[in-house]
Amino acid sequence: LRKMTLMIFFLMFIIESATEKLCPLRTSIDVLEGEYFFLCYPESMQEHFQKEAYTINWYKEHAGKQQLIKETHRIVSQMNFLEFWPAELSDSGNYSVTRSNGKQNFTIQKWTLNVLERNKSSCFNKNHLTTEIKNAGTGHSLKCSDLSVNENDSVTWYKDCRNYEDEKERELDFKTLTVQHSGIYTCKILIRHEGRIYHSTNTIKLEVKEVGRDEEIETEIGMKLVQESSWSSRVVLCLGKEEILNCTGFLGYYMQEDVSLYWLINQTFPEKCTDIPEKEPSICEEEFKKLQLGNKFYVTRLLRIKKVTAKDMDHNFTCMFQTDERTQIKKVKLKKGNTRDLPVHMFTTGMILSVLFPCVAVAAVFVCVVFRVDLVLFYRNICRRDETAGDGKEYDAFVSYLKDCISPSEEEREFALKILPRILEENFGYKLCIFERDVSPGGAVVDDIHSCIDKSRRLIIILSQNYISDRAIYELESGLHKALVERKTKIILIEYMPISDYNFLPESLSLLPSKRVVKWKKDKSLPLNSRFWKNLRYLMPAKPTK
Repeated sequence: LRKMTLMIFFLMFIIESATEKLCPLRTSIDVLEGEYFFLCYPESMQEHFQKEAYTINWYKEHAGKQQLIKETHRIVSQMNFLEFWPAELSDSGNYSVTRSNGKQNFTIQKWTLNVLERNKSSCFNKNHLTTEIKNAGTGHSLKCSDLSVNENDSVTWYKDCRNYEDEKERELDFKTLTVQHSGIYTCKILIRHEGRIYHSTNTIKLEVKEVGRDEEIETEIGMKLVQESSWSSRVVLCLGKEEILNCTGFLGYYMQEDVSLYWLINQTFPEKCTDIPEKEPSICEEEFKKLQLGNKFYVTRLLRIKKVTAKDMDHNFTCMFQTDERTQIKKVKLKKGNTRDLPVHMFTTGMILSVLFPCVAVAAVFVCVVFRVDLVLFYRNICRRDETAGDGKEYDAFVSYLKDCISPSEEEREFALKILPRILEENFGYKLCIFERDVSPGGAVVDDIHSCIDKSRRLIIILSQNYISDRAIYELESGLHKALVERKTKIILIEYMPISDYNFLPESLSLLPSKRVVKWKKDKSLPLNSRFWKNLRYLMPAKPTK
């Protein structure tokens, strides 16, 4: 009997609180930073508590623990009120007020306070406004939420952040609404406290629809209302798609002021939607809206899921609808729908691309292989690459050719002493070391050859059937030692005359890559753009050409 009595008293307190203008019943409250605000519970509850000795304590949750709020010059608690002069971003969190008689604590009420950052470029925050939709030709009044301390606190109305007709009343009356009355209205209350001036704002977005559009509005939300005594929500169908859950509540045949409609995800509040796509969370709650269809009044709030994932199927989505008279709860579970087939044009395009892409890839590889030398030379020319800078070498290549033996033709000697240096040095900027031309006589031949090869980046060997001689063999063996053992010099073989049998050369020469052999084809190889000179330049160090 005692428990039933307490329950009856508690219900009476809630009903009586509907007539008290100061204490809202909603559990989630948004407020702008820099504005005066307060939390409170109905005075009628306080009158009942006065029958026994008790203390009132205000708490804020920190790291999952309730911490007693200490009064400061900015945060003041006065029995059933907790005032913020003004609210700051750090004030966001979960609050509760308890009554203690020394033996046990009784939680009177809980709130979640969200302090929103003020938009410095506007007089309002888009996430902190309510929407009212009205029909043109009807009368309507916008009410400024009363957070004032004194009745004589001044009120100023703004429309789209501009002063609206010097209006100073608490209610903004429209005898006959027109489409031109649509806009965002903000009322600003100036509050004086201890010699300082604070303010509180309330923003309402008024949308006036033309007469004759009732059917269009009814169609827009009609599928989202099941019955007028309750409200409904929509179930998500497809993974990976954007979906919107709609929560709409029927208020009756008059607009109630103290109404709360919000979403919960696994018993926690979702984030607010923003106008910046990059910063918008994956699941967010849109602004609270009020609708009027004929003589019926509704409230609605959308929950936007940017991209439905498999995890969302395990979430419990709950919509809370609270008025002075009742509280309704609706839980929504998401259900995976059937996957739709791809459109024919998308399937055809995909098949064409899947066939075309390998063909293009094969063609690209073929071009790169066939024109590898041309592409490398083009890249060197464009980038002006220079592999010779700072390596300490004096020559780009040492030229080794038939000397001691008598050549069957003077063409081989002319190629080594005239054609090769003329093209590489005069046209492509390379510096060659030719023993008869660049080494002063009188020194030890073996030491001079070793020194020249050591100073050169490449060793060019002009091969012919008569190449082998005492000095040529030493040049070849010294170069092979640098290339295969010390790895300091790379060898380039020029096959001046066709050679059918390489048995006269050292076996270690077979370890060199076959790609380092260039074949001279007499008159066909003479032009500067012939394949012979391109292959030879490809094997030479990268160097800007003249």
